[in-house]
Amino acid sequence: MKNYEIRLSGSGGQGLILAGIILARAAVIDNLRVTQTQSYGPESRGGSSRADVIISDQEIYFPEAQAFNCLLALTQEACDKYLFDLREQGTLIVDTTYVKNLAMAAEKTYELPFTEIAIEKLGSAITTNIIALGFMVRLIKVVSEESLAQSLRETVKPAFIDLNIKAMNLGFELADNYGK
Repeated sequence: MKNYEIRLSGSGGQGLILAGIILARAAVIDNLRVTQTQSYGPESRGGSSRADVIISDQEIYFPEAQAFNCLLALTQEACDKYLFDLREQGTLIVDTTYVKNLAMAAEKTYELPFTEIAIEKLGSAITTNIIALGFMVRLIKVVSEESLAQSLRETVKPAFIDLNIKAMNLGFELADNYGK
């Protein structure tokens, strides 16, 4: 595995930085090399937000993602802003609750209403990030699912572990059933 670059993008309050931290920790648990960087707009909620994770079995010489192997976009703004930085053979995952128009679709594009599913299945949009993260990990297999679950248990507050494990498993299930 050479550097595998992932950008998780959307707006502040969607938990993408937390999702990036969980993914990076899972890579460490899997004994991989990893960098995780983040950026968010001046507004803590509603401004743009992104987390970049680079995972590799080799030295990582530059810590910021530049040409993504995978882009997760939970908002239209994020999709429009970062889509052109996706590699030609990259994977694009979008939340169709908010992403209504794709300027161009990647060869491997996955579209699901993650926010609507979170509300319908788990009663709140708060778990959208973890559902999408589970979906992404099942698809791209960049970390093991066991390490993702362990990382989640070690990262989220104890009161929210069960809900987040349900969200992660729902993401796995959505990936298994995509297109069926």
